[in-house]
Amino acid sequence: MNRWRGGNRRRAGRGGRQARLLPGLVLLLLSALTLQGCAAAASPPAPPATGGQAASAAPVWRPSPADSWQWQLSGAIDVTVQADIFDVDFETTTTEEIDALKQQGRRLVCYFSAGSWEDYRGDAGQFPLAVRGEPMDGWPDEQWLDIRQQDVLLPIVAARMDACAAKGFDAVEPDNLDGYVNETGFALTAQDQLAYNRAVAGLAHDRGLSVALKNDVDQIPELVEDFDFAINEECVRYDECGLYEPFTGAGKAVLHVEYQGGLGFCPDARRQGFSSMLKPLDLGAARSPC
Repeated sequence: MNRWRGGNRRRAGRGGRQARLLPGLVLLLLSALTLQGCAAAASPPAPPATGGQAASAAPVWRPSPADSWQWQLSGAIDVTVQADIFDVDFETTTTEEIDALKQQGRRLVCYFSAGSWEDYRGDAGQFPLAVRGEPMDGWPDEQWLDIRQQDVLLPIVAARMDACAAKGFDAVEPDNLDGYVNETGFALTAQDQLAYNRAVAGLAHDRGLSVALKNDVDQIPELVEDFDFAINEECVRYDECGLYEPFTGAGKAVLHVEYQGGLGFCPDARRQGFSSMLKPLDLGAARSPC
């Protein structure tokens, strides 16, 4: 099961930040109105799809830039691989594999797609036709999602994160968070993508899970504060590694993979503070770390 998205990226302009209401200001305003004898206004609606999870002040774990990692999305998980972090599928990874990794002190990242519909997933029937757009280039079993319809999508994303948390994962990797620069069948804007990505990150933090920004290189400056680390595919091949300076400059990990050539990119990757490896495109157990 290969999740590679590098080949179909297109460039687009960066959008600005959206204003966000601070809960503390809301409480102060309500208190002031009460003291003045005025009727208290109704509180703003809670963010959708928290699934009843209590909010967490901060993720319980955040990867270190020095941590090594393994990314395996196909085949039985090779729990003997020497890596600090294992990034594996939320649905196909077995309880026995998760337990074996946790007993070795490995940290676990939970992979799922937050920006595409996959026909083989157990919850595929929960996605209405109206939110499913064009097939992904090279992936006929997947369709881009209309991320503007957060009221439909966020409850599904939240349920997937609940499953990740229940299985003992430490973090999540929501894939395909760059639909706005692809041909999705929807008129998605940079602002639509920023709003959706921040909502997805918020759901993870509500559950005490760290969250990775996957690719979406054009919006790194706007999203670095919302995401705890980054995962990149082939920034060497596409000459995009320098775009991750906001993450490395903030002391946040960049987990990086290349699929072609040898390990000649490793010295530069180390200088930039990346945790890098070379893998075959099928994302099986094989791995050549820097």
